[in-house]
Order: sequence, then C-alpha cells, then structure tokens
Amino acid sequence: MNGWRGASPTARLLLMAVLLTGLTTFMFLPLLAIELTAQGIPAGRTGFLVGLLAFSSQAFSLLSGLLVDRLGPRRVMAAGFLLRIAGYVLLGLGGAGRPAPLVAGIVAVGVGGSMLGLSTKTLLVSQEGSDPRTMLALRSTFVNIGVVVGPALGALVYPLGFRYILAACVLSHLVLGIGLVSGRTAAAVPGRTAAKATGPGAGPDADPGAAPDATAGRPGEVTRRTLLRHWAPLAALGVAYWAIYSQLNVLLPIAANELTGSTAAISVVFTANGLLVVLFQYTLLSRVFRRATARTLLALGFLAFACAYAVLIPLAGWYSLLAFVLPVTLAEMLIGPSLDEQAVNAAALRRTGLALGTMSAAGALGSLLGSSLGGQLLQATRGGSRAWVLLVGCSLAAAAICLLLPKVRTRHA
Repeated sequence: MNGWRGASPTARLLLMAVLLTGLTTFMFLPLLAIELTAQGIPAGRTGFLVGLLAFSSQAFSLLSGLLVDRLGPRRVMAAGFLLRIAGYVLLGLGGAGRPAPLVAGIVAVGVGGSMLGLSTKTLLVSQEGSDPRTMLALRSTFVNIGVVVGPALGALVYPLGFRYILAACVLSHLVLGIGLVSGRTAAAVPGRTAAKATGPGAGPDADPGAAPDATAGRPGEVTRRTLLRHWAPLAALGVAYWAIYSQLNVLLPIAANELTGSTAAISVVFTANGLLVVLFQYTLLSRVFRRATARTLLALGFLAFACAYAVLIPLAGWYSLLAFVLPVTLAEMLIGPSLDEQAVNAAALRRTGLALGTMSAAGALGSLLGSSLGGQLLQATRGGSRAWVLLVGCSLAAAAICLLLPKVRTRHA
C-alpha cells in the first residue's frame, strides 16, 4: 500500500494499534455471550450485558469527542487504555455470583473503547503529509482485518479458557498503551489545524462550491447557518446509514436462512464482506475515487445500498444472497469513511474530536432505531419482499439527502 509506505512513523504505529486492538476485541466479543451463558447467567441477562457493552461505547462517543478536543488525544488515549485494561481484569473476576465486577467491567471496556477509537481516529486524520481519506481508508482496512481474523483466533484460544483471551486483551492493550502514550504520538493536531487554516474558502485554490470555514471570521449568524446547512443533513445521513446497515444483523440473518435453508448462509455473507473490505477498501478510496468529493461517494454508497436490497426482492435463494454481497460491501466501503471525512472537513478549528464523536453518536441512534424498527418490520412483513422494497426506498431517500451537503473536496497530501 502506497498509503502505508507514505505514512509517518506515528501513523504506522497508530494503525498497528488499530489492528492489534481490533484482533483482540474480536477474539473477545463474539464469545462473550457464550461465556456468560456457560457461567449460568440467564439468556435475558446475557442479552442485556452484551447490549450494555455496545451502549456504553456508543453513548459515550459525544463526550469522548469533547474530551479529545479539551484534553488532547494523547491523554484521552491513555485513559482509554487504562479503562479497557481495568475492564478486562474485572470481567475475569466477575461471574454469575459476582455481578458487580461483571457489569463494571463491561461498562469500562465499552467506554474505554469509545475513548480509544475517537482519539486514534482524530490523530490519524491530523497527520502531516497524509490526507484524511487515505488515513480513514487504511484504518477501515486494518479494523476489518481484526473482524475477519479475530473470531478465528478466539475460537482457537477459547478451549484453553476464556481468561486466556482476556489475558491477551490486557497484554496487548498494556504494550500498545505504553508504546503510544510514552512514544512520539502527537499530543496536538497541528496538521489538521494547518489544513483548516488554509482549507476551503480560505485561499485562492478553494473550490467555489465548497463549504465555507465556520471559523473564517464571518458574523455569528452566518456561521450558525453554515454549520446547520452542513451538519443537519450529515447527522441525518449518519443515522440513516447505521439504521440501514443494522439490518445485516437484524433482518438478514433470518432472511438468509429462509432463502437458502442453511444457518451457515449468513456466515458466508459476513466472511465475504470482510475479505472484500480488506482487499479493496484502500484502493477504492485512494485510487479509484481519489478525486471524487465525499458528497459524491456518500450518494454512490447509498445507491449501492438500494441495489443491494433490490436484489433480495425476487427471493431467489443463494443467487439473491450472493448478489447482495458486492453492492452492500461497496456501500460500506464508500459511506463509513466518507461520513467521517465530511465531518472532519466540516469541523471548526480544534473541534475534530467533537465532529467525529457527533458522527459516532448519530451511528448509535441509527443502530438503535434500525434494530427496533427492523424487528417490527420483520413481524409486519412475515418473510415477504415488502421489507426489502422499504429499505430500497430509504436508501434512495438518503442518496437524495446527500445532494444537500456542501461540496467539499479532499485536500490530498
């Protein structure tokens, strides 16, 4: 990858941290429910605890962004590592007869993950000599390596005992925390600050259709109007993306089983999805669509979503399911990093953390709405094609909302 070769030593270290924390997280996460059930915890309580982990991470994202901007990414990263290490230790001490350390450990792992994710992402998009799109594409690639490989490693280690997996999580976070916090990781974000000072609307090379910088000295009323014009559709798109994407965990597993008669069908979808992202995410964003604006990529991504759910309408068994994989993966590769890129470009000076935290909070709301509405939709449609028609319509509506975004071009290194 040219992006990897051209990245600074700090960026490479951050990307390795993304990879290793992703590997250990996905060693641990898929087996959590199995381990809790094996300890004698009822299924209902197990579901609550697994949901609490996701909620703790997502609900804290906005505050994490504020802390990154106020305290600096290095301090927030250090706190995230400490919280996660403490959380994994508490999980090892907890159990059916000791619920207090179990609940505290789950919350600590979730909140620590939110702080780690946002501080790392803020540092990556702020690196000198690299544009945000390249860093976000590389980050997505490394995350998905963890998604693909982590569960397999967890399955290999689990027969030895769940505490060995927790020990691997503690050790990796301890080593990475010491290396990143005490190393050369930038405490501030000078690259991003400089880019903002010379960004769209601030110089002769500015794109005439670009969004004006909210900090360029304009009257407060104009600034508020500019921010609202950018952030209202962007937040709506963040909610829409995660509401639509969450159906891969709600509607699709049941539909895949009904379409093919195989419980392994959904595993095929997720494995193929992860491999495609690992292989093509960086090339797609940094080479194929290098000159496209984030707004264009978002519109294309939601159109790909519409195509993905449209191929499920005929209910053509394995043919529909396999045809679904490519467009839904294309949508994921285009939309996820582009939402963050658009948020970074829209952020005021020294507000990158808050911008990324806002998108994470929008994702949390979208996931909650998507999961809730997806379950109701499943009951209402009872296995027909109406659910897919509705999702196609939602995807097309989101693609239309993309046109409301200001046109902001990526600044390439």
